[in-house]
Amino acid sequence: MRLSTKSRYGLRAMIDIAYNCGHEPVQIQDISRRQQISPRYLEQIFQNLKRAGLLKSKRGPQGGYALSRKPSEISVLEILNATEQDVLLVDCDGITPKKRRRKTECPFDGKCVTQSVWAEANSLLDTLFSGMTLETLCQRAHDMGIEKETDHRHMYHI
Repeated sequence: MRLSTKSRYGLRAMIDIAYNCGHEPVQIQDISRRQQISPRYLEQIFQNLKRAGLLKSKRGPQGGYALSRKPSEISVLEILNATEQDVLLVDCDGITPKKRRRKTECPFDGKCVTQSVWAEANSLLDTLFSGMTLETLCQRAHDMGIEKETDHRHMYHI
């Protein structure tokens, strides 16, 4: 499986929001700068994440994007499902849940022993990604010594 840049960048951006801002809105330019991702591309990715109910947005000078739920309630699998059409190793696992659609029909459907291998691998990946939350990844960032960037929009000096 090879995840697209939408998934990789979307996950990085969601971790960035959770780690640096929590539930406070953050402007896309700040995420773009920290993660070195084009703001235009982030906007496209964020539309998918908003549609999936993972992000909310607020307009105005103190606006930006914020998580719609606590970091402990957002799994990596949800983010990947929001940014990818399908999170599958191969298209022919023989056991495609309703939310997943095959791109092509397999002529060996039900007659191929490897389908069970792919189905088991997909199931293991789903379990791994659904058990990993933004909170888990923020803790890893903290353990790695990654510094948080404080939001300077709310600081006033006289």
